[in-house]
Amino acid sequence: MEKIKIGVIGTGHLGKLHTKMFSQISNCNLVGVYDINNEVSKQIAEEFRVKTFNKIEDLLEKTNAISVAAITSEHFNLVKQCLLNGKHVFVEKPITSTISEAEELVKISNEKKLNLQVGHIERFNPALLALEKYISNPMFIQTDRLAQFNPRGTDVAVVLDLMIHDIDIILSLIKSKVKNVEASGVAVVSDNIDIANARISFENGAIANVTASRISQKKMRKMRIFQKDTYLSLDFVTGTSEVYRLITSNEKVASNSISYGEIGIGEAKKRVIYEQPQIKEVNALKYELELFINSINNNTKPLVSGEDGHRALRIADLILRKIEESKAVQL
Repeated sequence: MEKIKIGVIGTGHLGKLHTKMFSQISNCNLVGVYDINNEVSKQIAEEFRVKTFNKIEDLLEKTNAISVAAITSEHFNLVKQCLLNGKHVFVEKPITSTISEAEELVKISNEKKLNLQVGHIERFNPALLALEKYISNPMFIQTDRLAQFNPRGTDVAVVLDLMIHDIDIILSLIKSKVKNVEASGVAVVSDNIDIANARISFENGAIANVTASRISQKKMRKMRIFQKDTYLSLDFVTGTSEVYRLITSNEKVASNSISYGEIGIGEAKKRVIYEQPQIKEVNALKYELELFINSINNNTKPLVSGEDGHRALRIADLILRKIEESKAVQL
């Protein structure tokens, strides 16, 4: 099978990482890079020994697929151009700036039978991957995603910059439609919302309480998941997870499990156990890019599809509208 010929558009912080990862993936051929800043793209091209292109059209002519790592406001035009030229596309999150733009990109990719994957990298975090066998029917999810201020990313609200990671994960875990959203947030050091909180209610009764801030003194990226007889804790920074479960007295557990005693009496008696799942050694960015290439080779739908990116953006947009509505309320 001929290797997928891939190009990278955008050679900033993320674009450089994409270029590095694609240069290490065996079943693709990194053709080259393009950036509106030709000097920057030249530096990246020299570092990874690939070609720099002065025109997007020339890069598209030499490739089967493109990774778009430009700023969010440029996603729509760049991805559309790639799709219309018959290229599979990986685009960093959020998929676009507006819902209508995302809808159009999804429509084009489906019509042309092209793969469109959105870079929601936390789906591939080792902490979450380690809990796949434990997560069944979450009924309450609490997330805290706090970051120190960095001018990169302030072209959009923190909801689109940081919170959307957790929105995407929550939507992938709770298999129910969103029923209601309440939200509040403020701008502090930029012209956009820098700290926000949202409460998302689902038709099946599940609740997600989501907080994001880019003006925190310390970095924190944690998620807590509650479901029947189980409490799961994830730390996306360290890539570690913890599990607390209620199990029947005769249920077998892993040898490294810790018992915290029993509750109940008779046949209803259960044991409380603690487990720390084995963490998979995974580079999340490289893994998601490998899966993108594999989806093209295998003609399968990407794990985080354009539809997934569109759905996460819809909820993020609803949160932003609810924040604006809360500001308009006068006491």
